Order: sequence, then C-alpha cells, then structure tokens
Amino acid sequence: MADCGCGRSPTGQCIGWHNLTEEEYQEKLKELEENMKEQEDA
Repeated sequence: MADCGCGRSPTGQCIGWHNLTEEEYQEKLKELEENMKEQEDA
C-alpha cells in the first residue's frame, strides 16, 4: 500500500478514502470508531 497523501486514512496507508465525499468520510470514520470500541469492550 502507498502512503496516504490526503490525510484521511486512519492508518497512514492509502485505503481509498480520498474518493469519498465529506459525508461518506464522516460515516466511515464513525463506523471505524464504533468497531474499535467494540473490539476494546470484547
């Protein structure tokens, strides 16, 4: 994977989030945060 140039990737590696609209980006970010919280609680 290439480094993220847009600054949207939570991993620092390009995961294609540069193609998302701002609304889609916010939704993906929220989903990621929820998944991380679920993993911490497990």
